[in-house]
Amino acid sequence: MFTGIITDIGDVRKTEMQGDLLARIGTSYVTSGIDVGASIACDGVCLTVIELGADWFDVQISAETVNLTNIGANKWSAGRRLNLERALKVGDELGGHIVSGHVDGVAEIIEIYDEGDSTRVTLRAPEALAKFVAPKGSVALNGTSLTVNEVNGTDFGINFIPHTKTATTWGDAQVGDAVNLEIDTLARYVARLQDWA
Repeated sequence: MFTGIITDIGDVRKTEMQGDLLARIGTSYVTSGIDVGASIACDGVCLTVIELGADWFDVQISAETVNLTNIGANKWSAGRRLNLERALKVGDELGGHIVSGHVDGVAEIIEIYDEGDSTRVTLRAPEALAKFVAPKGSVALNGTSLTVNEVNGTDFGINFIPHTKTATTWGDAQVGDAVNLEIDTLARYVARLQDWA
């Protein structure tokens, strides 16, 4: 479980196919404090650490995860920057919202423009997920806990303050980027209950 508060910007060091996709992720985390088997959200995807080095960790990524996330859409390759968050520990501050690291789908950035010191980004959600995105609700985008400003059909807007753009990879965002979208868990359960009503 995660909070959507990014604590490191890592980078893909290398990828290779070994049955599943193996990725080496560079990090500034103190890796001696990470256990093999630990979960780390990489651009919002909960992945399991299988090996560690002084400034890197390896993860193994199934074909299903590659196909359902921006790992496949963006073809993770060496040098790509990633939002990283270690799993929540009991007693940690819950500064964002509850994030599972189980990506629901991939949204596309369709517009970016500056508004004062902040940046407005409009994304298009897959039609099946759009009903779960609500104004003033929470979403996790590439692992970042964010508040939705407005919704128009399948399109929704997010505002990025300067701090978020520098503390995450959102300063690199471009129109056309594929973005991992995790809808709010509460929205998912409310919709499920309505289906049964």
